[in-house]
This record gives sequence, structure tokens and C-alpha cells, in this order.
Amino acid sequence: MRNKAQIIWCYRRKTITLPPIEFIKQYNMTNHDFWMSISDIINEGFTSEGLAKLDDYAEQFSTGKILYKRFSPSEQYGCCEGGRIHVIASLLAGAEVGTDQLSAPEGSFKREQQLGKIQEKRIEDWAKAAGFWISNTDETYKQTLGERIAQGGEAIVFDNGNKVLKTIGLDYFILPIFALDRISLHNAYFEETEMNVLGFGRNTNNDFMVIVEQPFIHGKMMADSEIATFVEQMGFKSINPKNWTFANKDIYLSDMHDENILRTPNGHVCVIDCDIRINIPELRTGGTRKLINEVEIIK
Repeated sequence: MRNKAQIIWCYRRKTITLPPIEFIKQYNMTNHDFWMSISDIINEGFTSEGLAKLDDYAEQFSTGKILYKRFSPSEQYGCCEGGRIHVIASLLAGAEVGTDQLSAPEGSFKREQQLGKIQEKRIEDWAKAAGFWISNTDETYKQTLGERIAQGGEAIVFDNGNKVLKTIGLDYFILPIFALDRISLHNAYFEETEMNVLGFGRNTNNDFMVIVEQPFIHGKMMADSEIATFVEQMGFKSINPKNWTFANKDIYLSDMHDENILRTPNGHVCVIDCDIRINIPELRTGGTRKLINEVEIIK
């Protein structure tokens, strides 16, 4: 039995004719070749051949034939668990942006905003071509799923049977790639509440939104001390108890408060929402990671 959200996507998806398999296969492809191919697909306007290539790359990514050095193996698995839509959007957001497209001073917030708009447009153009775009998320899901059941600083939550549907904005991230990273990392570390990306859209205010579904969790709130014990047992150190922030050298983890973590009747601790990021030195929490957008093609 399909839920309401699945039905919405069924009538929007388009049929794509795949080119011959020899066209899709890439032999002796380098990191440079791969990202040039992604850039060509973007610049050519997501033709049917381009869409087919992206589907093939997503398949290779999911079967370990393309290794994304931005992630550890478990984090790449988490990206795959977000679904094919999530994988392709992550690759589109990760493709290089020419300096001629960015006019603001390097390192400025304005430049980051410009980069975010370019990433948004890439994903929007692809999602429209592939049939995964919702033009007004607020109206669409109010009509099909009813009134929202919760709303946070970045997301609106709708009841969708044994799952919840979330429309997630970029308020905390600016760049779509960071919002997509967050889903990959969440899936890697908190598999009980994996997020599956259904598509993308804009809300009534024209804000870019990531649309995900997630299991509906029945449970009780936990005390801050219980949450801290759980997170520390995972290998994280408390950084700032006032905003529920923890970190290790690889991962920054915040917003771990009692509304985001539940204990189920069988005793499992489920993190339903959090701010999770690759811990780079710029976050000033002891992180040692670098954001590397390189791939390795496994022959």
C-alpha cells in the first residue's frame, strides 16, 4: 500500500530513455574526467542522455565503483541510504563552480550565498527535468497530508502514516551541499531514523526546500544527562552543554536536546533530528577533516 507522498511523486516522475549501455560505461575515468562530465551535464541543460548518465553514476556510487573522498565508507553508505535522488543531488552540489560565477570577495558571507544559489539552481533544474520538483511545498502537502504536526527552526513536519514527511530549509546551512551532507551523516550514525530524499521544491516564501521522509518514532523524552551519556558512549566529547553540542575529530554534533532524542518502549535511543556536520577546523571544536570533492573510479 503506497502512502500519500509516494503517490504525489508517481505522477510527477518522467520516463527517461536510457542510451545504449556502452554509452554509459566509463573506462579509465579520472577524477577530472568525472567532474568535467558532471559539469557538461549541467551546462547542457539536463538532456535525456545527461539524466541517464547521472542515473548510471548514482548506481556506480551506490555499488562502490565510485568512491567519494568527501566521505568515509560508512558515510558514503549513509549517502546511498538517502536514495538515488540524494546521491545525484550531492554530486551536482559538489561539482566545481567557476570563479567567474562568483563576484563577491573570497571568504565573505556574500560569496557563500552566491555559491548556495548556484547549487540550488543546479539541483532545481535537474529535479524539474527528472520529475522530482514540487513548486509549492506548503500548499502541496497541506492539500495531500493535512496540517503540519510540528515545525522547527528549519523544517516543517507532516504526518504520513508510519512515516513523517519533512520539508527542510537551508537556514542553518546556506549551501545545499551542507544540508545534503547532514542527511548522509545522519543516516550513517543514526540508522534507526534514516532519511530518504523524495525530491526538492520551494515553499510559499520561495525558499529552497529538501523533501525527505523518515520513520515515525514512538518514544519518551530523555533527560539531558541521559542524552550526554548516550552521545559520549558513541565517542563524542561535550563541547557546549548550553546548546547541546558534542564533537570528535571527525564529526560535529549539535542540537542534541530532549525534543530531538527519544527512547522507544524497547529501550532503543533514537535521534530524530540534529545538526550533524563534517568536523572541519573552521568549526573550532577540534575537527581535523577537510572538505574534499574528489572521486576515485574503481575499475
